[in-house]
Amino acid sequence: MTVARQAPAITASGTAPGRRASLIVRGTDRVGIVAAVGSLLSARGADIVSLDQYSDPATGAFFQRTVFCLDGLRAALPGIRAELEEGLAKDFDLDVTLRDLSVPKRMAVFASRSDHCLLDLLWRHRRGELPVGIAMVISNHPDTAEEVRGFGVPFFHVPSSGPEKSAAEAEHLRLLGDNVDFVVLARYMQILSGDFIERVGVPIINIHHSFLPAFIGAGPYARAKERGVKLVGATAHYVTEDLDEGPIIEQDVVRVTHADTAADLRRRGSDVERAVLSRAVLWHAEDRVVRHGNHTIVFT
Repeated sequence: MTVARQAPAITASGTAPGRRASLIVRGTDRVGIVAAVGSLLSARGADIVSLDQYSDPATGAFFQRTVFCLDGLRAALPGIRAELEEGLAKDFDLDVTLRDLSVPKRMAVFASRSDHCLLDLLWRHRRGELPVGIAMVISNHPDTAEEVRGFGVPFFHVPSSGPEKSAAEAEHLRLLGDNVDFVVLARYMQILSGDFIERVGVPIINIHHSFLPAFIGAGPYARAKERGVKLVGATAHYVTEDLDEGPIIEQDVVRVTHADTAADLRRRGSDVERAVLSRAVLWHAEDRVVRHGNHTIVFT
């Protein structure tokens, strides 16, 4: 059972109600889990405002996301945690995660020269659409420094090129420290080492373009135009050591035609990348995504 670390309280609306929490329950499906969760929270005087569940028929795994409101939540959390450990973790052999939703997750953004995803996240955050705290932006190019700082977010230029990235990754780890709860790669055009992924110790979300068929490497939109693709899309996923093969959070596509140029494909691809990444970040920030093996359960 885990409870998130504390940080300055904000919400998507810019207010700090301090009375809403998320409860994630996962384990083996058994009769009585939902009733037990409801009874425990009801006995505490909590108002359940959202409850979603999923049982995997292939594995018998059970997943539930509950959002509830309770006056004096922060003071009540230790007692609720103890009761969850006794009533759910013990009796049903479930893993339980409880978090005060007025405490935003702290996010770091990695970017390169391409700025469409980076600036979109900063803009949505400023508008109150993303309930996160943006601790920093790290880039291997200095191009976006002034724009990022214009949003009041610290910017760090850490050069990284070529196959040897140990010095850059050591600096990344120093900057991140214990200051973030997850990392977003907003079109960061560098491959992270397995050692870095393990040592950073927090989830990493990546965004990349998607084509049918797939085009890997440089100039994908020009090659997609040459092949006559009819769909351009994007995929947001958690990062693992297997490049672009981590658990998928969100995907979307737009239709294109023979009349679209390679520049049109790139523009439309950038649009869908922004939308897909922002949804993935929002859902992760709101505890809507549960990892299960190499796939995810997403309660939207």
